[in-house]
Amino acid sequence: MSKKYFGTDGIRGRVNQDKINGEMFFKFGLAAGTYFKNIKKSKQTAIIAKDTRLSGYILESALVSGLASAGMHVYTLGPLSTNGLAMLTKKMRANMGIMITASHNPYFDNGLKLFGPDGLKLSDNIEKKIEKLIDSKIINNLSKPKNLGRVKRLENGTDNYIKILKKNFPSSFSLKRVKIAIDCANGAAYKSGPKLLRSLGAKVFETGVSPNGLNINDKCGSTFPNKIKALTKKHKADIGISLDGDADRIIICDEKGNIIDGDKIIAMLAERWKRKKILKGGVVGTLMSNYGLENYFKNEKINFLRSDVGDRYVKEMMKKNKFNLGGEQSGHIILGKFATTGDGLLVALEILFSMRKGKRASELFTKFEPTPQLLENVAVKDKSKMDTYKCKNAIKFANKIINGHGRILVRKSGTESKIRIMCESEKKNLLLKCINIVKRSIN
Repeated sequence: MSKKYFGTDGIRGRVNQDKINGEMFFKFGLAAGTYFKNIKKSKQTAIIAKDTRLSGYILESALVSGLASAGMHVYTLGPLSTNGLAMLTKKMRANMGIMITASHNPYFDNGLKLFGPDGLKLSDNIEKKIEKLIDSKIINNLSKPKNLGRVKRLENGTDNYIKILKKNFPSSFSLKRVKIAIDCANGAAYKSGPKLLRSLGAKVFETGVSPNGLNINDKCGSTFPNKIKALTKKHKADIGISLDGDADRIIICDEKGNIIDGDKIIAMLAERWKRKKILKGGVVGTLMSNYGLENYFKNEKINFLRSDVGDRYVKEMMKKNKFNLGGEQSGHIILGKFATTGDGLLVALEILFSMRKGKRASELFTKFEPTPQLLENVAVKDKSKMDTYKCKNAIKFANKIINGHGRILVRKSGTESKIRIMCESEKKNLLLKCINIVKRSIN
C-alpha cells in the first residue's frame, strides 16, 4: 500500500495548500506524538529544528501544539541542519526529532522529516502507522489537561552540534592558513557553517548567510553551483563548499573552479576509507548514481549496491548490508562511521581532513570519468502522467533505441511535482533524443 502523506524524504509541498498548512501540521504533531507516546504509555520528549523559511514560524507553532496536545514534552532548537537535529535527538535521548524543511526546494515549499530515538529516519512501516493516526478522529488522540506536554526553547543547539562534529576528529585538526569559500544557501547552516570552519582556524569567505525567510535556495546553494564557483575563484580559495537549505547536501568546488558532485565525492571517500581500512562492506548509491562510478568501484573491487532514490533508502540499505558509506549524486552523503543521515558540514570536514598534508582539492576528485549523463526535470500538475499508456510506450521506445549503449531512467520525484528523466550514454547524440521522446509523451 502506497503512502498518503509521506514521500521519499518526509512530507513536502506548497505552503498553505493541501497538506502543508497549520491545520495539517497540528494533525502531524498529534499523530506522531500519539504514536511515540503509545510505545511506552507515558510522556515522551520531542525536539524540533527548522530551516529559515518564513513559513517555518507558522508550521512550528502548529506542530508544537499537536505534539504537546498528545502529551509530548517539546524542545525547539531554531535553525539547525537536518543531521544536527538527528545527532541531538540521539544525544538528548529524545523519543523523536522533527525537522521542518523543504530541503533544496524554493521558499514557497515546506515540509518535515521525522527521526526516531536512534537518529534514523522513520521506516515506511512507521510512517504508514502515523498516517493512519493522522486520519483518525482528533479527539481520540488528545491528552487530558493534566497530561499535556511542556514546551521549552533551547538556545545552545548550534554550539552543541558543532561540538559533536569536532569530536569526530583529532583535537590537533586545524584549518589554519586554509582559505575556504562557503555558500550556506541562506538556510539552516547560515550560522553553524562559518562558525565551525572559523573555530578550526580557517579563513572563511561566506555567502548565503543572510536569510530573510524568502531567499533560501534562491540562486544559491548546492542546486546553483555557479555561486560557489564564482566565490571560490574570486578569493582564490583552496576549496568551495556549497550546502542546501537544510545542509544535508554538499557540492564541492575545487581551487581550479571545477564543480564536484556527490558521485565524485563518494568515490574519493571510498578510496580513502578503503586505503585507511575504514570502509566496511562497500558503498551504497542510488538508481541515479553515474555508471562511471559503478565501473570505478568494480575495478577497485569495492562492493557497490544501488537503492531507490532518497538518502533514507540509502541508509536502510547500508544498515541491512552493514556498509558504512553511501550517498547520492545530488550530494546527500552518509558517513556511517559518524552519522545516521546526510550532513554537508560533516562531509566537508572529512574532505578537509584528507587535505591537511597539503593535498589540493583538484587532486582528490579524479577517481573516475563520469559517463555522459543528462537529467531533465519535467514540471507536472499530476505525476500520474507517468503511468499513462502514452508515457509507458515512450519509455519502452527510448529503451529500445539506447539498448546496449546506455540506460534511461524515468521516475516520479518524491519531493516535488516533477517527473525526472535521466539518460546515460557514451553516445552523446542519444541523450537528448531519448529524453525528448519521453518528455513529449508527458507534455
